Amino acid sequence: MKTFCIPHQLYHATHFCYLNIFCYSSEDASGFFVSLLFGLGPLLGGIILVVFALALRLRHAILMGIACGIAFVLGAWRPVQLILSSKLGFVPVVLLLAMGAALVHVSSSGVLKVAARKKNSVNDLPTLTNFPVSVQTFQSFVSCGAVALHALAEGLALGVAAPKAYGFGRHMVLPVSLHGLPRGAAVASCIYGATDSWHGSLATAAIIGFMGPISAIGSILAGIDYSGLDHIMVLACGGIILSFGNVVKRALSLDKKKSTCGLVMGIGFATLCLSFTKLVCLNTPYCNSAPEAVR
Repeated sequence: MKTFCIPHQLYHATHFCYLNIFCYSSEDASGFFVSLLFGLGPLLGGIILVVFALALRLRHAILMGIACGIAFVLGAWRPVQLILSSKLGFVPVVLLLAMGAALVHVSSSGVLKVAARKKNSVNDLPTLTNFPVSVQTFQSFVSCGAVALHALAEGLALGVAAPKAYGFGRHMVLPVSLHGLPRGAAVASCIYGATDSWHGSLATAAIIGFMGPISAIGSILAGIDYSGLDHIMVLACGGIILSFGNVVKRALSLDKKKSTCGLVMGIGFATLCLSFTKLVCLNTPYCNSAPEAVR
């Protein structure tokens, strides 16, 4: 088997080291490359959302509704699967969701309290550059941060699976990209609705797209296994549900009819994408070697 080597000073967290040289196999090298392709899904999802929003001239309430609908499906998808497959009980899943929600709440509340000490008005939060950011915009950024944590958690599973999957993970790119579409659409819709900037929404979708590959490469280098990753995923899902719960309250207060319509659209879009991913996995060999990573 062909082996590639990296100088030890370029990678410090090694498990096996000989003469200050860290060596990794061709499977890992291929896994690194394929992991980068896992970021295509969120970027494509962001592009689809922005094109759709510009073409139909969608405004704040409906965009936030779409983002929340997608996020609620993302937050519920894996926990429901774990309960139905009996991998985790109902009570442990609920406790993990509550812990994830509490973590996001405490973190965001801490940032708000620090910013509130210097705020110039009731509705504005000054940033480090003294540029005012509304509380609603801050909530949107917090929600995108929760989605980023979800992407990092899922990336760990992808990194475990990619080197072992058929074709060194290349065949996982299609189902993983489909699986990532809703995530990119959610953050793009959230940022576009909050800032009215399609450039910012695409940039956010691209950043979210990098979260999964970065986490996947990290898990390959660390050599972790799949044990415990479901718990991390459920924690991240709890953060998504809480953060977007705050966003949907704001959207409903602005325009109940439009935000409800957006909520239904988001739920339908996310369910369609994730269900289609499931169909791809059931009817093709793409997920056979790594089913846990793309369900």
